[in-house]
Amino acid sequence: MLTLAHFGDGGPGPWILLFPLVWAAVVAGAVTLLRRTAWPGRGAPRRPAADDNSPLAVLGRRFASGEIDEEEYWRRLSVLEEHFARTGKGRTA
Repeated sequence: MLTLAHFGDGGPGPWILLFPLVWAAVVAGAVTLLRRTAWPGRGAPRRPAADDNSPLAVLGRRFASGEIDEEEYWRRLSVLEEHFARTGKGRTA
């Protein structure tokens, strides 16, 4: 190892030891970039789908945006859950 980094005998010099760090930074940057752009659901937050207009999703969005308060949210949620529990798929009426 000493002869590889020894510049006096015509070797590449001590800077050769930095190449693994440079390549690690390049790989880490590429992985980070891919996670944020190309791999959905990994780095970027999920956007609601255009057809995600179920009553529960609308209620959640209204509560999150501050249109309704917590009391109103829980009251409406209990009504919706009661309604879906009676008529939902695979459940008894």
